[in-house]
Amino acid sequence: MSANTSSDRDATPCAYTDYREGAAAEDLPATGEDATGLEADIWDALYGIEDPEMPISIVDLGLIYGVYLEDDTVTVDMTLTYSGCPARDMLTEEVKAEVAAVDGVDDTDLRLVWSPEWTVEMVTERGEQALQEFGLSV
Repeated sequence: MSANTSSDRDATPCAYTDYREGAAAEDLPATGEDATGLEADIWDALYGIEDPEMPISIVDLGLIYGVYLEDDTVTVDMTLTYSGCPARDMLTEEVKAEVAAVDGVDDTDLRLVWSPEWTVEMVTERGEQALQEFGLSV
């Protein structure tokens, strides 16, 4: 049997997922540690959002790949621990709402990216401590 079947050639990406490339893996985790002004306020809002299954910020979990400001518009590049994450809609809606609520933000664009794929190495040191306190080894 041929490894390259007709169905393989006709395969298409999942219509529900937009496959955009994110930051380079060596630039992650993005933490906003050097951010000032409005960008710092946005990072503070993102740090306030916890993963629904663990008491850890989505920033410390390594899910935020970048925050970009252009005029009054904020673009957030974000990933999930895996593409089938059941909390996908809840997390993306919460990120959009929390960023939009920051004073000075007029428009928010959330880009869900899958490259580079998330790995446990993207968890920050503070995130590792939170996970260990929760009972997970990292």
